[in-house]
Amino acid sequence: MEGNLEKKQYLKWYQKIAYGSGDLAANCAYGLIGSFLMLYLTNIVGMNSGIVGTLMLVARLFDGVSDVFFGTLVDRTHTKMGKARPWMFGAQFGVSILLIMLFSIPALSDGAQYAYFFVVYVALNGVFYTANNIAYASLTSLITRNPNERVQIGSIRFMFSLGTNLFIAYKTLGFVESFGGGATGWRTVAIIYALIAVVVNTISCLMVKELPEEEADKKVVKEEKNSIVDSFKYLLTNKYYLMILGVYIITYCSMSIMNTAGVYFCTYVLGDAGTYGNFSMASMLPSVVGLFFVPAIVKKFGIYKTNLVGVGLSVITAGVVVFAGYNKIIPLMLIFIVLKGLFSSPLLGDLNAIISDAATYTFKKDGVHIDGTMFSCSSMGMKVGAGIGTAVAGWLLAWGQYDGAAEIQPDSALSVITLMYVLVPFVFLIAEFIVVAFLNVEKANAEFGK
Repeated sequence: MEGNLEKKQYLKWYQKIAYGSGDLAANCAYGLIGSFLMLYLTNIVGMNSGIVGTLMLVARLFDGVSDVFFGTLVDRTHTKMGKARPWMFGAQFGVSILLIMLFSIPALSDGAQYAYFFVVYVALNGVFYTANNIAYASLTSLITRNPNERVQIGSIRFMFSLGTNLFIAYKTLGFVESFGGGATGWRTVAIIYALIAVVVNTISCLMVKELPEEEADKKVVKEEKNSIVDSFKYLLTNKYYLMILGVYIITYCSMSIMNTAGVYFCTYVLGDAGTYGNFSMASMLPSVVGLFFVPAIVKKFGIYKTNLVGVGLSVITAGVVVFAGYNKIIPLMLIFIVLKGLFSSPLLGDLNAIISDAATYTFKKDGVHIDGTMFSCSSMGMKVGAGIGTAVAGWLLAWGQYDGAAEIQPDSALSVITLMYVLVPFVFLIAEFIVVAFLNVEKANAEFGK
């Protein structure tokens, strides 16, 4: 049966690209928020980074429930468009509207500005982005049963994700200045990115089709009867779900701290904000290139071995980045950032396929199909990781006495910024390697029932 699944092709080449482009839409919001929201709030609006970080972390308390809630709704949805696509399509409009509102904070009292920010931030992340992203991720299981195709579309998806983040990191500051700078420039850029996201998300959603439920092997399902409590139970008893959630939290926490610190590192430590684009390109472009080869490598060596070697090499190269960064050997630092990005690509490319395998594990163990709920780990992990990372970055900036109004920062702020951009990724990669060493769901599914 497994061999037949690997041979049958469910998707045309343009459908694979169309599906992957959905992450371009998602990262028009996520990339802008992850890289520049803290900068906008501290330097343009004048908010305190420590208070902002705390509010972001508090907002994450809503995410665990909302992710499982929307995952359960996806599992229970039955329409002509399918289970996931209606949520993916509709929720993007809310994401785009709230993105514009987030970068258009009005001139209010300090307390009112913090309240405005918190409400908009929670609604964007905890409601609309959650619904859109879980539905989008769930399509990995719902539009194909071929494991090789799942790795392919996962790789294409992250090519768009990294490419979009790279573009945003490289061009956004220039765009802001070209549109007048200050609050006006940021609001205009947010409007442009929001409109692009709506168009691309719509194309991605309409170009693919979900398999009929009988084709997707959903004859023996219990999800219609599942409450949110039941869904939590199935998730918490799937150790691979918890591991994948851990990988997402570690990855996006590290990425959020690094992205937040990156523009500060280039501006204040290196003295040239324009170099941020070069560092972003060195980090992301190699991953995009590596993703082209991930499906072939995974097909030959398997997901587990590929990821273990890839993350292990990433740890080694990140260690060299720490040495070069603290000694300000910038050429050496850039070279090993490139290598780290290249070696990180396998895990990015096949993570969605691993989640599909984890959903299969729950079906074999408990007899239930909860694909939408299972894919909550991607949205939850991204948001919780990013929320914790941004909060930690905000607290560290405040602790280091960073002053958004000052052109020259104190040594304490420079030390903290360097720690966040150089050392933190190395520490988090070690943690990621430990988790990945136990994440062999392929083997568990193969041996189930023997």
